[in-house]
Amino acid sequence: MPRTITAFSNPLVREVRNLRDKRHRREQRRFLAEGLRILTEARETGRVPELLFYASGTAHPLLAALVRSVEAAGGEAIETTPDILSKLSGKDNPQTVVGVFDELPTDLERLDRSASGIWLVAERLRDPGNLGTILRTGDAIGAGGLILIGECVDPFSVEAVRASMGAIFTVPVARAGWDAFLPWLRSGPGQLVGLSLDTDTDYRAARYAAPAFLLTGNEAQGLPPDYAAACDLLVRIPMLGKADSLNAAVATAVMGYEVLAQQRG
Repeated sequence: MPRTITAFSNPLVREVRNLRDKRHRREQRRFLAEGLRILTEARETGRVPELLFYASGTAHPLLAALVRSVEAAGGEAIETTPDILSKLSGKDNPQTVVGVFDELPTDLERLDRSASGIWLVAERLRDPGNLGTILRTGDAIGAGGLILIGECVDPFSVEAVRASMGAIFTVPVARAGWDAFLPWLRSGPGQLVGLSLDTDTDYRAARYAAPAFLLTGNEAQGLPPDYAAACDLLVRIPMLGKADSLNAAVATAVMGYEVLAQQRG
């Protein structure tokens, strides 16, 4: 039976609120996800939160299914107020549900490169919205996973999870340094394709092998020269206006669909 929490001073509210901070997430190895749609998608992949907060008076069959699944898995469902949900999520107009999940594994060695012909790789990605959008693209094109290289934004931040629209639960994420990623890649099949302004090869004219690992550089600086030199193929997306490049997440989506079209064709 769900319990009710209405006090901001409740220790559990403070503990969960702290998960908005990267240091506390890493210490507890837990993260927040909000929204009935996102939590339902997580449940459909077999993952349910250990704690589920939901607004008093909310009546929805998907919420009822979530509550049952959480309690069946040994977790706890907690009825609370919109003000406390706002405190937990950091939004003035919060979603009606917030869940606390165990952090997903991010080690490189657990990835199975044969699982897909397309993989996404992002280097020093800084914007959580870009990271979440790239995860959504990965889900849409059936990518095997997203590999984050170097000091990237935390994929388990509230903002990144929110922007992923549930793809954080459907697209495996790995984190690695370049010195670990490159030997791993070269230990098996895989074409490393870099998005670059320093090439004349049009992305539509190139031919992509499977699995293709699509490498997107930092939003402001692009790929470092040594990373670009390690690629099997460098391609560029033509820009017909005054801008010299697309947003990192948009460019990843354009590339992803071109590779998908070739591999399906």
